[in-house]
Amino acid sequence: MGFITLLSTAFGLSMDAFAVSTSNAMTYKNINKKTATLTSFMFGLFQGLMPLIGFFIGNCFSKYIKNVDHWVAFLVLGFIGGKMIVDAIKEMREIKAVESENTLSFKMILVQSFATSIDAMAVGIGFSALGESELFGNIYVSCLIIMATTFLCCLVAHVIGKKAGELLKEKAQILGGAILIFIGTKILIEHLIA
Repeated sequence: MGFITLLSTAFGLSMDAFAVSTSNAMTYKNINKKTATLTSFMFGLFQGLMPLIGFFIGNCFSKYIKNVDHWVAFLVLGFIGGKMIVDAIKEMREIKAVESENTLSFKMILVQSFATSIDAMAVGIGFSALGESELFGNIYVSCLIIMATTFLCCLVAHVIGKKAGELLKEKAQILGGAILIFIGTKILIEHLIA
């Protein structure tokens, strides 16, 4: 696998995390440089670790992982997205004098990181089938490239999301929730038709 192919794979894997990061930046009040960097790091870390885990699990369990990864991602992202929409509608109905305390918790960052990186484990299983000699450098270098690509994409996503959130104001949370539900549904549909 050449560098361009690996970079394309890394970019493709980072797109779910990119979309969730955009949604987070539009929705949550506590997204500042520190939170954006932490979130981007966690998304990158999970995207880099999952192929490594998949690589070591190898083909022994590939049929089990392939059979459930899309359902887990769909349920987790659908739940988070649905909760965001319900909370936004409740917020819009309530007349509040104070600004919303809608904040992104570390627990939520972990859940999102896991949900958006499950498909990367299947990529790791694919890497295992290729054999380490076919990878760019080795499995560790490949995973570091995936991690760095996801980290950078998520940083950019936070900037985009912040600007979009300022434009959309209170409707940003509804849009953010809808995006998460869309991503979960997209992952499910892609796996069901494949």
